[in-house]
Amino acid sequence: MIVIGSVKEDLNFEKRISITSETLKKFNKINFSTNLEKDYAKHLGLNDEEMHNNGAIFSASKKEVFEKSDIILKVNYPSIEEANLIKNKSILIGQLDINNNKDIIKILIQKEVKIFSLNLLPRISRAQSMDVLSSQANLAGYKAVIESFSNFEKAIPMMMTAAGTIPAAKVLVIGAGVAGLQAIATAKRMGAIVFATDVRAASKEQVESLGGKFLIIKGAENLETEGGYAKETSEEFKKKQEILLKETLGKIDIVICTALIPGKKAPIIIKEEMIKNMKSGTLIYDLAAAQGGNTAYTEVDKIVDKNGVKIMGERNILYKLPISASNLYAKNVFNFVLNLYDEKNKKININLEDEIIAKTLIK
Repeated sequence: MIVIGSVKEDLNFEKRISITSETLKKFNKINFSTNLEKDYAKHLGLNDEEMHNNGAIFSASKKEVFEKSDIILKVNYPSIEEANLIKNKSILIGQLDINNNKDIIKILIQKEVKIFSLNLLPRISRAQSMDVLSSQANLAGYKAVIESFSNFEKAIPMMMTAAGTIPAAKVLVIGAGVAGLQAIATAKRMGAIVFATDVRAASKEQVESLGGKFLIIKGAENLETEGGYAKETSEEFKKKQEILLKETLGKIDIVICTALIPGKKAPIIIKEEMIKNMKSGTLIYDLAAAQGGNTAYTEVDKIVDKNGVKIMGERNILYKLPISASNLYAKNVFNFVLNLYDEKNKKININLEDEIIAKTLIK
């Protein structure tokens, strides 16, 4: 029997879990044994008894879980201490950043651990049910709007009263990927006037279908990779983008930044001069903060005030939506494991002819 294991993340930074009661039942159905660390999901209101009733076996320590497990499921990379405890020749699956965890990768490679990063999933139809970037970004875009609106000191929708009319807030979303599109939809539903910009020309139709106005950079090429991600922009494009943004930002109340390039530092889009020209009271929420940020002043887990313009950036916005995020993440992970599983022979098959497996395998 194949043993799936998972331990608690560092709760100071991460509340999401990789296995829920729902996916426990699914693992049991395909005859996997599931081993979890004691109090695995207690912080989410799920006690061990409830999860045990759904098929989980509990161990008193991380060490015991790692020793028993053939496959380890994580949200983020294990710590160095955890990496040293993981069983030789086992499998590690998670939303893993390969650029900032080289010491841990080295330890795992020495132990002949097969490492799969779900951040590297190809954007093909067969991988959609495993796409953690999309499922998590969707929630992040929604929550970024909620957080920014709760910190904005004016009403969002237009209100007509006997005392006068309150105009609707103007929101600019930079980056119209999954997070950006959800931010547009959420802001629009809450009564804001929404504008958006993106380097991918194909985003225009999606933005407009959600009721947003797409800001077009004249003469710009479509900067989209085959996988649907944004490319780095040329210097000419950056200059055109700066002119357009400078003209627009002075009229905007709230900016949601979502621009990321996979595997690289986030591009700085809102520069110092642009912020100087913005209205006092404007709020910027930077979803790219953990990768350097899209503004010149973004700081992780701080609210920076520049001439009355507030810039917010959190390390992990999904820390505030752990139950919803875990439910989606656990389903993505289960579907990925299912793709590795050879049901006929009741074993894991790392088939490198499968594009999903080949592209997510780090070693």
